[in-house]
Amino acid sequence: MKTPLRVLGWGTVAVLGAVAVGTVAVHRGEPINALWLVVAATCCYALGYRFYSRFIAVKILALDGLRATPAERLENGRDFLVTNKWVVFGHHFAAIAGPGPLVGPVLAAQFGYLPGTMWVLAGAVFAGCVQDFVILLFSVRRDGKSLTEMARDEIGRVGGFVAYVAVISILIILLGVAALIVVNALKASPWGTFTIAMTMPIAVLMGVYLRRIRPGKVLEVSALGFVLVLTAIWGGQYVSQNPGLARLFTFSAPTLAILIMVYGFAASALPVWLLLAPRDYLSTFVKLGTIALLAVGIVALHPTLHMPALTRFVDGTGPVFAGKIFPFAFITIACGAISGFHALISSGTTPKLIARETETRMVGYGAMMCESAVAIMAIIAACVMQPGVYFAINSPAGVVGQAPATAAATISSWGFPVTAADMQALAHAVGEQTLYNRTGGAPAFAVGMAHIFSHSLGGETLMALWYHFAIMFEALFILTILDAGTRVARFMVQDALGHVYKPLGRTSWYPSILGTSALIVAAWGYFLWQGVKDPLGGINSLWPLFGISNQLLATVALCVATTIIIKMHRARYAAVTLAPLAWLVAVTFTASWQKMFDPNPRVGFLAQARALAAGPATGATGRLIFNNRLDAAVTGVLVVMVTLVLVESGRQWWGILGGTREAPVKEAPFVKTRLVEELVVEERG
Repeated sequence: MKTPLRVLGWGTVAVLGAVAVGTVAVHRGEPINALWLVVAATCCYALGYRFYSRFIAVKILALDGLRATPAERLENGRDFLVTNKWVVFGHHFAAIAGPGPLVGPVLAAQFGYLPGTMWVLAGAVFAGCVQDFVILLFSVRRDGKSLTEMARDEIGRVGGFVAYVAVISILIILLGVAALIVVNALKASPWGTFTIAMTMPIAVLMGVYLRRIRPGKVLEVSALGFVLVLTAIWGGQYVSQNPGLARLFTFSAPTLAILIMVYGFAASALPVWLLLAPRDYLSTFVKLGTIALLAVGIVALHPTLHMPALTRFVDGTGPVFAGKIFPFAFITIACGAISGFHALISSGTTPKLIARETETRMVGYGAMMCESAVAIMAIIAACVMQPGVYFAINSPAGVVGQAPATAAATISSWGFPVTAADMQALAHAVGEQTLYNRTGGAPAFAVGMAHIFSHSLGGETLMALWYHFAIMFEALFILTILDAGTRVARFMVQDALGHVYKPLGRTSWYPSILGTSALIVAAWGYFLWQGVKDPLGGINSLWPLFGISNQLLATVALCVATTIIIKMHRARYAAVTLAPLAWLVAVTFTASWQKMFDPNPRVGFLAQARALAAGPATGATGRLIFNNRLDAAVTGVLVVMVTLVLVESGRQWWGILGGTREAPVKEAPFVKTRLVEELVVEERG
């Protein structure tokens, strides 16, 4: 009876998902209910995990629960450490879930809710989750090697060297951007600063508790962490309302930058069990808890999506950012669908913690699904607002005008009515002076989230509380990229230096740990400091590179994954990684070309530099011209390097499939795990 019931159950999920996706895709005219997006996402994720991830696990990867992982074989109590699967899941999710699933979908909402929703669902199930899963498993089978080390071993020395230079360059840019976003979110915010600062000693306490006081008692430490985090959130509100305490936790941008660099160094250099893993696990409480509450709020409120399925800005004239749906919607939304940064985590800290191979499916595929769900919630948060309000928040002053009345009139002329009085009332409700021109996506998400929470949990009187909670929540999301990203970059530098002087390649050797950690923090810290001190806002020169760099990194990861699959004599299944690779090449190369050479100054870097040079000279003109030319040069160099990786990968595939090239699989030798035997002994005892 179980099989017929199972078939009936999954058949029902499939039909319900098809109806929901169809409704989202074809509905026009009247506004649609947000529940359709929630149902569509839930069904797609359930089907993708149950069937597609299982197909990959069984047919392509052949997961082996009896094979010892590097966490067991190479355990050193610092980086390699057998860790409970739920703690690993929490660490991995917290490490991969940065600004992308929150900010990208909000920005892309200028096209309407449809493009972002379809890309997030299809991209996650068939691309992002697949990349994270396969790269994690391949790294586990290669002693936790980094993506660049796997590229060198599998694609070849030329491809590996180019991949290394490309990946480390992209990673430094990503970390610099992420750090600058955190600084901008926390400066002059005592509530957010206090709460996030408290997560660090709480994490250390959890790490000591789980390692020394009550080993293996994950449920106990989870309950302890949950209570302490709630206390820290409440304490942050109390601190913000107490003038004396608020001054202690109100920092300027330069001070915050220094503190964040110190934290990044500590997270990279300290043992993973002491700060990084428990803090990321702790952050997951807040992240998943908030997203679960947001889902409950959406179900309870079942709000209407006021943003149409497709807006007039699909033609590329959008005020939030210029460019058509293809390729820019797929560049703007990265982490919610597929993100190259995830491949660094999947081949960095996480494979060194996995206890058994079979857990890679839940951690790799499952954590990415959770991040995709965050992106769906971000789309809903952006689209439940009136479109006029959305565009007033996200449109820069240069497009809509500086004065409130002018901005409201401009936006209303687009067919999205809004008044200056409406915006003033909303700003007052969330405790802000103004919400005009709050570009970047984060404030709009916070307003949408506060709207949903205040209408379902607490009423209008709590709107300001929910808004500032959302700002803190976003900062917490982004900060976890810094700690995990810095540690991953440290591993990559150690891998490379190990070829020069062997002890430098040992991840447990303190001189190497301290030196390489300082080197990485100094690299992204330089970009952070320049952005903090730049009166024009360093984010203006770094952010345009973020989306393109991230997707180019995913292109490199999928090249490595496809090469390994072909070498494993699973070429008939290579389309699992080859199809998303082909799509990313089309998207990223088109976007890169347009960002470099498009004649529209709002799109092309060089066109904007020419327009600025032809206009009146101001104090900022020279810097803006330099930044645009630098953006174009960096984009061009990254595209050339990724092209070389593609060419080298293609040569490998052609030679292997044609029988002219040997295809040795460079995995660590099979060693039977002791964990299963120990578990049996414990159960019998």
